[in-house]
Amino acid sequence: MAYAEQKMSGNRLTAIVIVALIHIAVGYALVTGLAYEAASKIIKKVTTVDIKDEPKPPPPPPPPPQDKAPPPPIVAPPPPVNVSVAPPAITTVAVAPPAAPPAPVLAPPAPAAPPAPPAIKPVAATAKGDPSSWMSSDDYPTRAIREQRAGTVGFQVTIGPNGRATACTVTSSSGSPDLDDTACKLVISRGRFSPPKDEHGQPTTGAWNSRFKWQLPKD
Repeated sequence: MAYAEQKMSGNRLTAIVIVALIHIAVGYALVTGLAYEAASKIIKKVTTVDIKDEPKPPPPPPPPPQDKAPPPPIVAPPPPVNVSVAPPAITTVAVAPPAAPPAPVLAPPAPAAPPAPPAIKPVAATAKGDPSSWMSSDDYPTRAIREQRAGTVGFQVTIGPNGRATACTVTSSSGSPDLDDTACKLVISRGRFSPPKDEHGQPTTGAWNSRFKWQLPKD
């Protein structure tokens, strides 16, 4: 191995000496006017002496074989279709058949009638309080007192739904128009009543009958 190293050192020393001589020759050639192209050729030829080429890399492996695609399936041609089919015969009818009668529509049963409310007996009007307190001797007409007239007045009062008297009619006279009129006026202005009620229990209009006796005041 030492021998090989010594041999390689000797080769390198020889190459260096040759390169130095070439440089001297090139410098001389340039000085003496030789062509630059001849000198460059010599340098290229000499400098490539004893230069070992590096080993080339191995070629790449060939690509793996590709799978061959399966051949396309064999498709049989469709069977011939006979399109020349004779059209169906058309039968004409001179008279159209009568239409079917419509189906009867059944009406829904009528709803049951609600039960009738219980019957309520109508209620007549009644006076509130004592009717005799509606008139007093202070209400006696002055002329009737002077003429010493007295008597009993019968009357009928119309009662509204609000319990107030709206009209008064004399049903039997006392014999004195002023006593009759005074009695009706006092009943309308002072009378209070419970209104009458109909068969449904609702307030309604009615009448109330009564009598009043005029008596001369005592001295």
